[in-house]
Amino acid sequence: MARTARQLLVWFHAITSIGWLTLALCLCTLLATSTAESIAAAEILDVKLLQHLGTSGAFSGLMLSALTQWGYFRYWWVLAKFTITIGQLYAGVFLLSPRLSIAEPGDTTTLVVGSALMAGAFAFQAWLSVAKPWRQTPWTRKRLKPDLPAWMFLAAIAIPVFDFVFWRFVFGAPAPVLSLLVALIFPFWRVRALRT
Repeated sequence: MARTARQLLVWFHAITSIGWLTLALCLCTLLATSTAESIAAAEILDVKLLQHLGTSGAFSGLMLSALTQWGYFRYWWVLAKFTITIGQLYAGVFLLSPRLSIAEPGDTTTLVVGSALMAGAFAFQAWLSVAKPWRQTPWTRKRLKPDLPAWMFLAAIAIPVFDFVFWRFVFGAPAPVLSLLVALIFPFWRVRALRT
């Protein structure tokens, strides 16, 4: 059961990450057109799909690291993906999305470059996931951490779905509230649980 649950989380992470990549390419294409209509379409895709796929892809990747023997800091390739993902979330939420809402036709070069860089970063992360290059980090402990129970993998899928459905019902828009709380608290809980 745990193996199946883990595979489901890997699948969920792949689907949300591929969706995030695809929408970054769509935004790049729409913004390169630089008409009022294409900018409006890019903003709809950003608000309605990309933001939630981005947070779901990031959350599922973080939880895959936290729930398995990969960890956050055991392997350079995982640490690289972690760093790139945090950078992408920051760039998307605080730099690109606000500029998208005030973009004017003929003035989208920065947004085109930003979305193209996002897509390139996704392509690099996909390569990292397949190739798994580089050795273990110096912070790697000798003892491997065991994978956690199946229900935790399933919860890591249910949490972003809950955030999407519940907050859309409450606020009219999805919000990664529970995802953020779990992503921040879970690593500390796991370290404490392993010590006891």
